[in-house]
Amino acid sequence: MHIAILTFDGYNELDSLIALGVLNRVRKPGWRVSIAAPSPRVRSMNGVVIESMASLEEACAADAVVVGSGLRTREVIADPAIMGQLRQLDPARQLLAGQCSGTLVLAKLGLLEDVPACTDLITRPWVVEAGVEVLNQPFFARGNVATAGGCLASHYLAAWIIARLDGGEAAESALDYVAPVGEKEEYVARALRNITPYLREGLAVG
Repeated sequence: MHIAILTFDGYNELDSLIALGVLNRVRKPGWRVSIAAPSPRVRSMNGVVIESMASLEEACAADAVVVGSGLRTREVIADPAIMGQLRQLDPARQLLAGQCSGTLVLAKLGLLEDVPACTDLITRPWVVEAGVEVLNQPFFARGNVATAGGCLASHYLAAWIIARLDGGEAAESALDYVAPVGEKEEYVARALRNITPYLREGLAVG
């Protein structure tokens, strides 16, 4: 099971790396989580340089894809080479998740037609301009497509992916691992309240 986190220059560390950390709490044979980028290295909005673990081509073949956020997302959607590759993304065979301005990428790929979405406040006008209804909530999913708004909503996307691919108990365990001491029950319960209503209508992937 391969989960790819699309990460571009100017990426938001909280969006890509929190998802990476939570998703890697699943310990089972064949479970692989990768930072996928169009170049060997990418630099964050705060100067943190990380190496790509997978290509965009590999990401497009993954079982689940998180489209991360960042300062340069509008440059990403204006790049025909990147967007051309990302047109291989297909919710009929994989889970797709947009984090903050990653929602704009999904919108521009035509993957949010007639689907309301979540995003951050800065990206909201561009997503609306792309013809997508933006919700005032942290998480929403329909079928195999989910979106989240706000950096600290990234664990909702990760938990949704885990629940879809490995079950609710695995998602709860991953959240419990990263939750603050003394607040674990409250933290996990809140996350599950946000994602559980959207698990019932999920489609099979693979």
